[in-house]
Amino acid sequence: MYLVKRPAVSQFVPVRRAQYHFLQWGNVNSSQRPLIMVHGWMDVAASYQFMVDCLSESFLNERKIIAPDWRGFGLSSTGGIDNYWLDDYLADLDFFLEQVAPGQTVDLIGHSMGGNIAMHYSGVRAEKIHQLINLEGFGGPAARAIQAPTKKTKWLNEMHAMYKGEIQLKPYATADAVANRLMKTNPRLANSDQGKHKAQWLAQQWAQANSDNQWEILADIAHKISGPEITREDEVLATYAQITAPVLAVQASDNSLEQWWGKHYTLAQYFERLKSVANCQTLTLPDCGHMLHHDQPELLARAIEAFLRDDIQA
Repeated sequence: MYLVKRPAVSQFVPVRRAQYHFLQWGNVNSSQRPLIMVHGWMDVAASYQFMVDCLSESFLNERKIIAPDWRGFGLSSTGGIDNYWLDDYLADLDFFLEQVAPGQTVDLIGHSMGGNIAMHYSGVRAEKIHQLINLEGFGGPAARAIQAPTKKTKWLNEMHAMYKGEIQLKPYATADAVANRLMKTNPRLANSDQGKHKAQWLAQQWAQANSDNQWEILADIAHKISGPEITREDEVLATYAQITAPVLAVQASDNSLEQWWGKHYTLAQYFERLKSVANCQTLTLPDCGHMLHHDQPELLARAIEAFLRDDIQA
């Protein structure tokens, strides 16, 4: 099993009728801006543990670091909702920051879905974000208005299927089976003993045993429903243009966009979108896939520190 070097403190706060769970590392009494880290789809806050373990002692002594489980993931409750929209995540983040960093600006890191949310939030609440790091938060391919009715029809059909029990999250017989699932998703974890140990540790953060001793993923089934929104390029660019924080966009050497979307949405198109951000630099980490904070936690930690330390006293 992976040996955690910097154990997190687990806490809860109320956010819009939900109980939000979050992890906290570092110096809880720090006067520096908090560092907030938000995870991706079908993930949990503990996913950042490997990267946190690679941060320097001096950085941890300077910073309070906070990572929430998004609503309906990990140990955060659903708040009674049955589907999830991008704008709801923006509202959750806004209310969460009022709880954990009242009256403060923050530095924000987001991975995948969390990176996309972080980019949009930094455009609509620009005054709250001092520096932003986007880890493979690409967003989706641009859509046309004519596609909206079909998207909404699909959403309605999937909602009905969910309530009929036709959409489910598969349970696993053991924690090892969960770890094997994680290694199937990210084969790099299976390539070394260290990676396998990470997968075994992650499995027990990503899932828990129920009363029948089946291991259930800590995610609301409603997260499997595709949302009714479409990605409007003009809206994305307008939002990016409102970001005033310096942005570091980090990509993995493996091209996830090509794997997911082929020619429908390319890395070149994503970089073109980033041109709308006033102050943005990009970085590609070597020898890693979409879960770059698992594959290259030390390199990522160094990049995060270097980027944030440029203005750490501001």
